Amino acid sequence: MTEHERKAEQMNDFSRTELGTTGIDITRVGFGSWALGGGDWVSSWGAQDDETSVAAIRHAVERGVNWIDTAAVYGLGHSEEVVARAIAPYSEEDRPWVFTKGGMVWNVEDRRASSSKVGAEPVLRSQVEDSLRRLGVEQLDVYFMHWPSEDTGVEDYWQTLLSLKQEGKLRAIGLSNHSVRHLEVAESLGHVDVIQPPFSAINRAAADDLLPWSVEHGTGVVVYSPMGSGLLTGAFSRERVGALPEDDWRRRSAAFTSDLDTNLGIAAAIADVARRHSTTPSAVAVAWTLGFDGVSGAIVGARSPEQLDGWLPAAQLELNAEDYAQISDELASVR
Repeated sequence: MTEHERKAEQMNDFSRTELGTTGIDITRVGFGSWALGGGDWVSSWGAQDDETSVAAIRHAVERGVNWIDTAAVYGLGHSEEVVARAIAPYSEEDRPWVFTKGGMVWNVEDRRASSSKVGAEPVLRSQVEDSLRRLGVEQLDVYFMHWPSEDTGVEDYWQTLLSLKQEGKLRAIGLSNHSVRHLEVAESLGHVDVIQPPFSAINRAAADDLLPWSVEHGTGVVVYSPMGSGLLTGAFSRERVGALPEDDWRRRSAAFTSDLDTNLGIAAAIADVARRHSTTPSAVAVAWTLGFDGVSGAIVGARSPEQLDGWLPAAQLELNAEDYAQISDELASVR
């Protein structure tokens, strides 16, 4: 059996789904590389060893995960460079799909300053070329506008992405962190291939509008932060939050401060479900999102091969009505 045949057989252990109308088949879980950008930037998760990052990505690919999500702003370009190192040994045929995002402009003089959300055509074209170079690929498989622009209307930056797709720079295009109102404007100009909203048991808003919209329009959905940025893994407590590094963005998030007790209660319900299935809370938290109509896949971060092994069972885990009811009861009790 050749290496390619072995990997293909291994990947068949995971169910795959077509990502909207893109023609891209993805495993139900993908590797998220936000934390791999390392420390010393405004949305850092703290220091991260690059060799460990590369090992985590390759472990994911060898286990059958066939897509990686990154963004130009993660580590101010560094995450894309790490992804490129990790996928370099794979042939074009064997490498995972790579999704990235643009439209965030950072201050090269102050890495801790907030980035600007920019949608001007020259900026997006330049960022696409930068991402192609950093990732070492000839075409970006899916390219998202990371956030709504502060200086350009969605109709303008969406037209830029449509043009870049037509030119062959981008295979598919999407919108991350956008509202249904934004999606409607973009769809009127050209199909929104994929959207990327946050979605988890502690951030459920997408189920009310974005997911039904995606089903109606044949748009793929890859959700991010299905484990609530770690809160739903069963590993957090008030003490753990207090011990987070000073440069970890979560220290400033309401989910980890004012809403922490509520979220830990939801995490406890998820842990109960995990015990019933003899699996990890991480796997249950991710599987919870995959059970919703419209969700094509979930982006799940890992800073080491060991972390990845904690949530990988979600790719094959199906929660039942009793599981959803138990988590729903906890959600209702804390509202």
